[in-house]
Amino acid sequence: MTATYAVSDIHGHPEKLVEALEAAGLVDAEGNWSGHDVRLWFLGDFFDRGPDGVGVLALVRRLAAQAAAGTGEIRVLLGNHEILALGMRKFGDTFVPHDGITSRSFERSWALNGGQDRDQELLTDDDVAWLIEQPMVGLDADHLLLHSDTEEYLEWGDSIDEINRAAWEDLHSDDITVWWEVWRRMTSRYAFRGEAGPAVAADLLQRLGGRRIVHGHSIVADQLGIDPAYLTGPLLYADGLALGIDGGIFDGGPCLLIKLLPV
Repeated sequence: MTATYAVSDIHGHPEKLVEALEAAGLVDAEGNWSGHDVRLWFLGDFFDRGPDGVGVLALVRRLAAQAAAGTGEIRVLLGNHEILALGMRKFGDTFVPHDGITSRSFERSWALNGGQDRDQELLTDDDVAWLIEQPMVGLDADHLLLHSDTEEYLEWGDSIDEINRAAWEDLHSDDITVWWEVWRRMTSRYAFRGEAGPAVAADLLQRLGGRRIVHGHSIVADQLGIDPAYLTGPLLYADGLALGIDGGIFDGGPCLLIKLLPV
């Protein structure tokens, strides 16, 4: 029986990812894939804030190729920092038209959100071509897999297939305003928190499938009001309908590699 795992928000720290994967038995001592009968989902945000986003991407791509050639499987969803890194590479300091805003550009947002010069220098055309083929939303083992804790995905469609197809089309566009809207949607967060959160989560699950949402993007320790260094596990909230797995790696938190259990 295939075991399903998820991890998110590595943010330029490949060494922490390797440690977590080795501890779970998904890579061997040499860092090669050993996850027999395992499907591993990466929920986005390889880049920014940490020193080696391209190193994270290279590691994930290598492991994905090893899994595909042997046993197991690796799947990747895009996060907002993938959109930001790709938008920076594609548009740089080009002004994004918007009423009343005169300084909006991917370069400015990239710099404000921990963009690393090294990632831009080492990111290849092949990396870009691979990334823009990756989906936004997944469904596995009764879990709805997202990067961002937001309902904004529904702006792309009313099903997982519609969302992934529409987002794919946006990322194959050369229109900077289209790209900026993708970035804006993916930065939205906290939809499943608060008094209304369970109803929002239940509605999204009813529309897209699954019995529980698994997401990154919003640091679990922030919601708990603790330092990320003291975090020991993910956060199940919204009446058990949402599981947050962003450990805040770039801020000293753990790499939360989570085995998804039946709901």
